[in-house]
Amino acid sequence: MQKKSNYIHKRKYELLLLALIQHLFIGVFLTDMAFYTKVVWPINMIILGVVSTGVFIEKGRWKNWIKNILTIGAVVFPLCVPFLGSNPIFMFTLNLSLAVFYLFIFIEVLQFLMKPSYINRDIITASACGYFLLIETSVFIFQIFYYENPNSFKGISTTFSVANSANIFMDLVYFCTITITSIGFGDITPNTHFTKLITSFLGVVGQFYSVVLVGILIGKFTSSNSNNQ
Repeated sequence: MQKKSNYIHKRKYELLLLALIQHLFIGVFLTDMAFYTKVVWPINMIILGVVSTGVFIEKGRWKNWIKNILTIGAVVFPLCVPFLGSNPIFMFTLNLSLAVFYLFIFIEVLQFLMKPSYINRDIITASACGYFLLIETSVFIFQIFYYENPNSFKGISTTFSVANSANIFMDLVYFCTITITSIGFGDITPNTHFTKLITSFLGVVGQFYSVVLVGILIGKFTSSNSNNQ
């Protein structure tokens, strides 16, 4: 158990990056969306919960308590979607808890990136994790609005079913990705003032993260070169 914990801690950002990628983009390899919702999604959340523990090792008792509580919610809520997915209060609670879960991890990753250190493997993988954590957080924030009002977005199916909840998730993954990266194809668009303003804010946050990240990486690289000289 100790060796496993040490391995997770040593490879924490690489494992987290792989877990985020498979959670966001595993739909590329699946056609059965009901199977995705009932089986794959809960398994994904268990994987994310396990690998995210490495980020919080030696980070203090209260952070680990919060992380453990959020992880329990992140694992349990997806298991209940086939039974309670039509309940608006349940969907609001699920999406809010998952948004907070990913935001909590993102803040911890950002704090790591801002600490003085050399450019190394952890810095590069943590930088990539930051992007995907932004996407994850944004997706579940937008799902709060979507399940409250399906007309919050144009270009997303408004017919709810267990299988369609996976399609909604994947559409919003796509939308948030092209927004953060400033691609913006326009096939999915916000349709209420809430979602329009949040989309605008997301675009600013994505650009700000990119600019700050470049500055951090340049600073670390310059510091590394100075020390070597």
